[in-house]
Amino acid sequence: MKKLATSFTARLGVAGALASATLFGLPVHAQDSRLSLADRVSRLEQASQRDQGTTTMVNQLSDLQQQVQQLQGQIEELQHQNQQLQDSAKAQYQVLDARIGNLEKSGAQGASAQQQAPVAAASAPVTAPQGKPAATESPASPGTASAGEQAAYDAAFKSLRGGDFVAASRGFRDFLQQNPDSPLAPNAYYWLGESYYATMNYPVALEAFQRLVRLYPQSEKVPDGLLKVGYCQSQLKQDSSAIATLKSVVIRYPGTKAASLAQERLRRMQHQATN
Repeated sequence: MKKLATSFTARLGVAGALASATLFGLPVHAQDSRLSLADRVSRLEQASQRDQGTTTMVNQLSDLQQQVQQLQGQIEELQHQNQQLQDSAKAQYQVLDARIGNLEKSGAQGASAQQQAPVAAASAPVTAPQGKPAATESPASPGTASAGEQAAYDAAFKSLRGGDFVAASRGFRDFLQQNPDSPLAPNAYYWLGESYYATMNYPVALEAFQRLVRLYPQSEKVPDGLLKVGYCQSQLKQDSSAIATLKSVVIRYPGTKAASLAQERLRRMQHQATN
């Protein structure tokens, strides 16, 4: 009987130990679960931060791509404008060369033996401005340039024909300073303006053409000079002044080449304004 009690007591002790171990083991298992959950949360937070960083990088990359596209558009526009300027300069030079050729042909038919040099035809007889003597102190007759004036004018004009617009403008300026009363002065002012216009120096070209129109209103170069005043004003974005000037060319000189060119320029300006 005593042995039975001892065995029963021993079994109870083992069961108690097992129960105690189970009870004490539960908190440890729960703690391990909590630590594992915290790790998972931490990993999720890290992954979220990485995702946010990736999103930021993607947005920055998108912004950079847009900026590159905008810069490419600006470059293309500048290239187009540069091409237009080159085409305009080339066209102006071709027009200038054609006019010079026409002047040579017309001048060669009635020029004297002394005035049959290749560039002398551009200096066709010019009427002296009203109220101003035409270099009466020179050995040349009224309305005719002296030999020295002719030589200086021809040298400047030769530079113009050769495409050396800097030398041409310098030559015509010197000519006008030294021979302000020469019958060639109106032509000199006109070609001075052309030399600046060909290099797109529109403000200075405008001043030269305006002086021609103002100082020599009876000159045969006035229609072309007034036309170029309108051209310069247009290039300088003085649209209202350009329109008024070009219309005055059409009204004052109907049927002339200058009037035809003025009408064409007005149509182009109107077309650009409506687009």
